[in-house]
Amino acid sequence: MTEPTVTRRFSQALLEAATRLGIHLPALADGEERIRLDVHDALWTQLSAASDDPLIGLQLALHLQVGHLDVAGLLLMSCETLGEALELYTEYHPIVSQGGEVWFHPAGSQMALCYAGHYEVCREARAEMSLACAMHIARWCTGDQFEASAVEFRHAPRDAVSRYGELLGCEVHFEAPEDRVLFSRDLLSRPLIQANPALRDQLRELADQSLARLGDRSFAATVAETVRRHPQAGKEDIARLLAMSGRHLNRKLADEGFSFKQLRDRELQVLACRALERGDKIAGISAELGFSDESSFSRSFRRWTGMSPSQFRE
Repeated sequence: MTEPTVTRRFSQALLEAATRLGIHLPALADGEERIRLDVHDALWTQLSAASDDPLIGLQLALHLQVGHLDVAGLLLMSCETLGEALELYTEYHPIVSQGGEVWFHPAGSQMALCYAGHYEVCREARAEMSLACAMHIARWCTGDQFEASAVEFRHAPRDAVSRYGELLGCEVHFEAPEDRVLFSRDLLSRPLIQANPALRDQLRELADQSLARLGDRSFAATVAETVRRHPQAGKEDIARLLAMSGRHLNRKLADEGFSFKQLRDRELQVLACRALERGDKIAGISAELGFSDESSFSRSFRRWTGMSPSQFRE
């Protein structure tokens, strides 16, 4: 697999944001349009060392704009609805950074936009920056019509909880199972103020070209795609499809901060929700996803979303 990289535009945007906050760091060395993830890691180490604010990630996010996400940002801005933009954001996020992954799914009666970083350097500050940036851009793209119900972080608070609320503009919870933004499902249909379907289609072609130039995807993304194509397959079956042992699969996923169960549950949840939205019968969904019976599927679905399949369909 090729070495993960970050678009130079995004790293440069962080430096510019830091300057506006009174933090002056050396400029990026001249080079190609993308920089290695370890160079971006070093930038974060410098940022953290130069700032005495534990919430530097949230502060930086307030100065980031949709254009800082390269062609992916312009593509999101031209989408017709917030839901469409989120779908494309999850697909084209590697253009911005191959150091993390974005996805969204139902969470009880709400939706959750989630982020997972595949690094250890300044992980907590970067998770805070990533979610705050997503919220800031969602607000801008909807004409300030995006309101989060809450933001949840896996880590403990790094400063006064009241400061989190002031900077994020919503409730903030800690030591949660995922780093995520919770928001009303109704917001998925919210129109974007710069919607332009013709431009979106042109930008998507450019984004596809950018994505193709990145080379190999993360191993976790490969496993996730294989699960989507073979939802009934277990770990050993998926490993055989990828020409490796189950132990080797576990080890490679662990290197990227994932477990097979975590990935499989996530992909099955997405497939189940889509099938329910299409109106498929629960018995058929259960069989298609490899569950032994409807009761087993319903238990898993309730664990994933906080509601039964029939409640979700309502």
